[in-house]
Amino acid sequence: MLEQLRELEEKALHELEDVNSMEALDKWRITYLGRKGSLTIILRGMGQLPPEERPAIGQAANQLKATLERAYEEKAETIKREETLRQLAEERIDVTLPGRPVGPGFLHISTRTLREIYAIFAQMGFQVVETPEVETDVNNFQLLNIPPYHPARDMWSTLHTTREGVLLRTHTSPGQIRVMRMYCPEPIRVILPGKCYRYEQVTARHEFMFYQVEGLAVGYKVTMGDLKGVLTNFARQMFGAERKVRFRASYFPFTEPSAEMDIDCILCKGKGCRVCKYTGWLEILGSGMVHPQVLRNGGYDPDMYTGFAFGMGPERIAMLKYGIDDIRYFFANDLRFLQQFA
Repeated sequence: MLEQLRELEEKALHELEDVNSMEALDKWRITYLGRKGSLTIILRGMGQLPPEERPAIGQAANQLKATLERAYEEKAETIKREETLRQLAEERIDVTLPGRPVGPGFLHISTRTLREIYAIFAQMGFQVVETPEVETDVNNFQLLNIPPYHPARDMWSTLHTTREGVLLRTHTSPGQIRVMRMYCPEPIRVILPGKCYRYEQVTARHEFMFYQVEGLAVGYKVTMGDLKGVLTNFARQMFGAERKVRFRASYFPFTEPSAEMDIDCILCKGKGCRVCKYTGWLEILGSGMVHPQVLRNGGYDPDMYTGFAFGMGPERIAMLKYGIDDIRYFFANDLRFLQQFA
């Protein structure tokens, strides 16, 4: 038995010298140290030996096992080190080579559309004011004629925070209250851009986060005619001077009267197609005269002051202008889509 162990040791160590990969090393381990390996088979035969020989054979077998395991670990370290050196040699970087050119950056399509909107309204005397994205329930709803449990709240799927009465704004309209209280009793002509959040399923037409641009004008004898003139001018500068517009009666709690504005379909020129659902018209924004109670909540006397407000989605404006059929493209960070507007 001792002779078998010596022969096994010589054979195993000799074969180990020729091993040069982890795959071959693993096969070597299974051949000699595995559950069905050569050493295990020898150890299983110890039960047939005389009792007086077993201690010596057992000690020799344990020493052989320790020797082979140590040799295996040393060989594994050698192979790993050689593999690392080979990879470093093959994959080394030549720092003297010229770098890859980095092209100039470009504006995101949402940012481009927002800047176009800013520029158009700046020509009409509107200044840009930013308001918080985290709002109170009071500003977001109650001061806009939407008290608790009012059915109009169903129009906005709200994301609430862990702090009672604090939420992510569902629209940019709460900025109206902030701006009126900031400027009262001076006349106002502002647009309020920013992100809004709603707890909605993401689809081709809806995102849980999106941009809005709110507009607000307050002063003496501001009329619905002023609102229609401003928005008609905007639509024709944004979509083309040949655009036709129409206003449809609608409902918003914070404006009275309220209206939605449509333009004739850009693709079919009003003849009717799939994009405009064969109506010949595309909705672009909502608007109306500021409700007297909202003026009062902002600090203005509705007997002396009137105003109009409107709200639009820059992504929807871009979708109509450039023929984009899925709002999810805007925030998917797919350069194939974004580079089209570079």
